[in-house]
Formats: sequence, C-alpha cells, structure tokens
Amino acid sequence: MPSAVLTSKGQITIPKAVREALGVEAGDRVEFVDTGAGAFAVVAATRDVRELKGFIPRPRRPVSIEEMRRAVARRAGR
Repeated sequence: MPSAVLTSKGQITIPKAVREALGVEAGDRVEFVDTGAGAFAVVAATRDVRELKGFIPRPRRPVSIEEMRRAVARRAGR
C-alpha cells in the first residue's frame, strides 16, 4: 500500500503509483472527501468547468431577471 510522510509544513508528496492511478500530474488539483470515521478519499479534480456545457438543456423560453428574482424570493421565503 503506498504511503507518504507529512512534512513540518503540512505537505505530502503523493506517491507515483497513486498519481498515475488518479491520472494527475503537476499543477492538477485533488480533493480530499470526508468518507466518515476519520477516513478521506483522494479524488482528482482536474475537469474543467467548461466540460459541463450542454449538460443541462436550455429552457424552452428565456427567463427574465425579474422572473429569476421572484423564484429566488419564493424559495427564500420557505
């Protein structure tokens, strides 16, 4: 099982086998996800937000700023 040592500055070097399995390289981001009971999962956070384009379909008709404000006010009132 790969392991790492924490430096006095709170830094670790992710072992090569783990970097390769995650598909990360220098400059990429990773997230530490709390899985409970003091355990964390290391997750690659390398996707660009632009990859989400088209994930949610466009509305059939445009929504005005005023309609958005009313919808937010309705939800905030609950």
